Amino acid sequence: MTLHAQPARTPALARRRPGLHAVPSQPDVIVPGAGTIAPGQETVSDTHAKEFAEQQARVELMQRLGLPTEADALMDEFADHLAEATGMVYAFVNLFLGEQTFVGLHNPPADSGHLILGRTMSREYGWCPAVVKRQRALPLPDVHASPRFAGNHVVDAVGIRAYFGSPLIHAETGITLGTVCTIDPEARPRADARRLLDTVKAGGADVLHALTSGTRASR
Repeated sequence: MTLHAQPARTPALARRRPGLHAVPSQPDVIVPGAGTIAPGQETVSDTHAKEFAEQQARVELMQRLGLPTEADALMDEFADHLAEATGMVYAFVNLFLGEQTFVGLHNPPADSGHLILGRTMSREYGWCPAVVKRQRALPLPDVHASPRFAGNHVVDAVGIRAYFGSPLIHAETGITLGTVCTIDPEARPRADARRLLDTVKAGGADVLHALTSGTRASR
């Protein structure tokens, strides 16, 4: 599933950095028993099979909950508020569909000199995949100070130095639907990391309540 940004939020990053969007909507390999296996792929590792099964359960839950799969007015408001509360340039409500899908997105003003981001990104890029996998919040006040997370395509493609993300975990099933996160081209002082992370986590709690209580308003 490929989403389209609003006319006012042209996905310039898709034009400038096509690699960030060059991912098919569906995985190349399907869990055995749930579909077909890509040509030449005879076996699937236990790790990959688990990941595909988790993704299938995630998408099924999203469908059952009726979650948005494209730009959502209320989710954009949450992203706007999160960017304002943290003072960071970008903020996202990110659901993990075939791609990372930013149903809520705060971009900087068009004349800010910063890239204007689109609504989707590969699940291989950024730091949200790590948050989903570990099911715990991740504070990176300076990504260059964390060797495990410094080597990331988004660092070079968008020039990001700070990331704060929190998982959106469905309480009844334990399934992680995605994340709420903020990113910024400027590193943040370590002394401010706790406040920023707490702000993002609180925003994530509000988003999760809105997503699962039927209080959304789609565009």
